Amino acid sequence: MVEELLQSFPAAEIAATYFRAPGQTADDRIQWHQLDVREPLQIEALAADFDRVDWIINCAGYLHGDAGGPEKNIRSLQPEFLLENIKINTLPTLLLARYFTSAIKLSPAPVLATVSARVGSIEDNRLGGWYSYRISKAALNMALKTLSIEWKHSHPRGCVAALHPGTNDTALSQPFQANVAPGNLFKPSYTASMFVKLLSQLDPAQSGKFWAWDGEIIAW
Repeated sequence: MVEELLQSFPAAEIAATYFRAPGQTADDRIQWHQLDVREPLQIEALAADFDRVDWIINCAGYLHGDAGGPEKNIRSLQPEFLLENIKINTLPTLLLARYFTSAIKLSPAPVLATVSARVGSIEDNRLGGWYSYRISKAALNMALKTLSIEWKHSHPRGCVAALHPGTNDTALSQPFQANVAPGNLFKPSYTASMFVKLLSQLDPAQSGKFWAWDGEIIAW
């Protein structure tokens, strides 16, 4: 996403965050900030560094890790894993919206977008399983929808969007790629380009929708 934004907006200044180590993209227009999105005080401190922000794009996500992995059935549900999903997939977007409220309001066309997942769609759920991930993404979708309603009054020039990236060839999806058709496994650079194109075309009338990378609107 950083590389795509640099290419698409030559005059932009980009603030990018990282958890363990800065990204490999080097450019004078990038400011790297270390951030643990699970820590509200760190998000609050980050927001204090900015007077104005035009776009906030949250790409942080959690599917598997030290706390566990997607559940095949209800017997596999572990409270710690569910809470870790919510801490990373759901809560940070609400905190970003809260602490960056003033900075993003100064933008002439503010955008707040978060990478969600089609499996967070309640209507589209046909396979079951993956309780924690589905729950955290469904909660994220509700958060974004609710924020979009508030923004109609508080940020009337703004747009809120939930984004579905498809399956990308990253560490997040790597354990689950065996059943993905080659044409449905995307390079992150492709998805990033599609997201930036999509976000560039949105306006306040389209706020509060759930978009796939290709412009399809996904049912909540």
